[in-house]
Amino acid sequence: MEEFQKGRGAQINISNRFLENSHEVRDDFLNYCAAEGDEPHDTRTSIIETFPKTIVNKVTSPDVGMNFSLNPYQGCEHGCIYCYARNSHEYWGFSAGKDFEQKILVKRNAVALLEKKLSSKSWKAEPIVVSGNTDCYQPVEKKLEITRNLLKTFLKYRHPVGMITKNSLVLRDLDILKELAADNLVHVNISITSLQEHTRRILEPRTASIPKRLKTVETLSNNGIPVSVMMAPIIPSINNHEIMPLVKEIAERGALGVGYTIVRLNGAIGEIFTDWVRKALPERADKVLHQIEQIHGGSLNDSRFGIRMKGEGEFADQVKQQFKIARKLYLGDRSSKPLNCELHEQYKTGQMKLF
Repeated sequence: MEEFQKGRGAQINISNRFLENSHEVRDDFLNYCAAEGDEPHDTRTSIIETFPKTIVNKVTSPDVGMNFSLNPYQGCEHGCIYCYARNSHEYWGFSAGKDFEQKILVKRNAVALLEKKLSSKSWKAEPIVVSGNTDCYQPVEKKLEITRNLLKTFLKYRHPVGMITKNSLVLRDLDILKELAADNLVHVNISITSLQEHTRRILEPRTASIPKRLKTVETLSNNGIPVSVMMAPIIPSINNHEIMPLVKEIAERGALGVGYTIVRLNGAIGEIFTDWVRKALPERADKVLHQIEQIHGGSLNDSRFGIRMKGEGEFADQVKQQFKIARKLYLGDRSSKPLNCELHEQYKTGQMKLF
C-alpha cells in the first residue's frame, strides 16, 4: 500500500462517473518517475475562472437547514476528506478525489450576479447562506476577496446572510460583519470537528488550526456577531469522544449554539474515504468503516431525508444524547434570533427610500 501523503486529504483521484473514459497510473510509469527524479503528478493548486449565469441556489433538501445558498468557489483547497461537496466536482469533469482540492473554480462574476438578484423587484428577502457547499474563506479568498465583496453587497442592500467556514480569515471582514450584526443581518457558523491538532491535520489538512478557530469564535462573540459551531461530521472512533469537551470549550468562547451531523460517505466519497482511512489510520480502519455501516443500515451512505444526517441505531442515539446533555450543561438557554428580513425592501435600489 502507498504511504500516506501529508498536506492533502484525498490520497487518490478516482474515475469520474460521468465520463466515458478513465485512466490509471501504472507501476512502470511510477518506477520511471522515481528513476528520473520526477513527480508523477502535478501537486500544485490550479485556479480556473468561470462565469455562471446565476449565483443564488434554491436548496430543496428538507434536512439541511437553509433555503438558499451561494458558493463563490467550486472545489476546496481545505481538503476535508469527508466533504459531501466532493461529488459536485464531477459535474465539471473532474475527480472527486485530489482534483477537488487541487482544481479550484472561481466564480468571477459572483458579486455582480448577487447584486442583480438582490435588486430584483421579484426577490423577497430570505437568508442566503454563503458556503452551503464549499468554503468561502478557503486560501484563494485571501487574494481574490470575492467573499468580502459579497458581504459588502449584502450590507449595501441590508440583506440577511449566514456563513459557514473553517477558516479564521473571516476575521479579516470583521468591519463589515459588525455593521451587518448591528441590524441583525448576519450569523456565522464556525466548523470545528475536533480539539486535537493531529486529528485536524489528517482530516482537514489545509484548514485553520484548532486554536485559531477557537479564537475566531471568541473574537466574533466579543464583537457582537452571533456565532455558533458545527461539529460536523461525527466520525466513529475518530472524534465522537470529544463531544462534551468541545461543547464546553466553545461555550466558554461565547458560542450561542452547536449543531452536528453524522458522517455519511455518499457517491464517490465512500471509495475516497476508505482509501484514506486505510492509509491514515490503518490500525483502526476496519473499526471505523464497520461503525459507519452500522449507523447507516449496513452501508457507508444513507440518502433518506430526515435520517441521513443523524443516522440511526445505538451509536447515533448515544451521539444524540451526548449533544442533548452538553447543550443543557454548557449552553443553557442561549439562542440566536432569526435574521432580520424586514430592511431589505427599503434598499432595493441600493439606497434607503425617503417615503
